Amino acid sequence: MKEKKSYDVILFKAVSYALKAEKILKAEGIPHKVIPVPKHISSDCGICLRFHPATRDKIEAALLNKVEMEEIRELNDAPGSHHRHE
Repeated sequence: MKEKKSYDVILFKAVSYALKAEKILKAEGIPHKVIPVPKHISSDCGICLRFHPATRDKIEAALLNKVEMEEIRELNDAPGSHHRHE
């Protein structure tokens, strides 16, 4: 049985914030991936940044006071199995 990888995502109020965050993280060399916001998280059209939870502190520090983030949360495959992180 294949082990599922665990990821977190950062949600933004606008696509422009996500793109700005992507540019900052690329410059810092912090691994991440731009993905569409999963439907079980939001029906809004948009993109979010996916990353490994081990890099969360680095990502938060890199984006602090530079990009407005709406929410950082765990990315789970099952709808309804979400946990908010404020």
